[in-house]
Amino acid sequence: MVCSPGRPRDENLPGEGAEPALGAVAGAIPKLASAQMTGHQLDPDRLGDHLDRLYRAAWSLCGSREDAEDLVQDTFARVLGRPRFLRSDDDLGYLLRSLQNTFRSTYRARTRRPPEVAMPEDLSLIEDRRAPDPQRHLDAVELYAAISALPGDFRDAVIAVDVMGLSYGEAARALKVKEATLTTRVHRGRRRLASALGEAERA
Repeated sequence: MVCSPGRPRDENLPGEGAEPALGAVAGAIPKLASAQMTGHQLDPDRLGDHLDRLYRAAWSLCGSREDAEDLVQDTFARVLGRPRFLRSDDDLGYLLRSLQNTFRSTYRARTRRPPEVAMPEDLSLIEDRRAPDPQRHLDAVELYAAISALPGDFRDAVIAVDVMGLSYGEAARALKVKEATLTTRVHRGRRRLASALGEAERA
């Protein structure tokens, strides 16, 4: 039998049946590149713009200033570990989700212990009017501790809206829930907070 002229067939190469699949993959590459162009890469140099709000959110999650500082540092370390490509311009929502994921994986067990509040050794110190109001500091400690004690869904909703200042729409997208659900959780979380702080004040 005489073979037809041409390049010898390599049994290790894909046959004709594989060509449509390869063509489909090649055709999808420009679409993927186009989709990526609609987003942007998270700018590490701008993370500091969100530091204050992330710290307040971390304090609300942990109930402790010291743990909050560690949580923010660990979150930044994870985020900066590799380039982050975001599909939208919602940097703050993405950072909130990263903060919550880091908290759930590392810090949740620490919230079971009561927050430690250092008291001055000498109560007869002369007041420094330039120093921050200690009562305001104690109020903040009680507030963040009360937020951290809320059930998880209510706590996350209150942190997103009242602590970080996201709109209801932004908070709903960040937490991946419907806006109506987010609104209900914020309302119920606020009611529980008011009740808890009222009981603490009466005590």
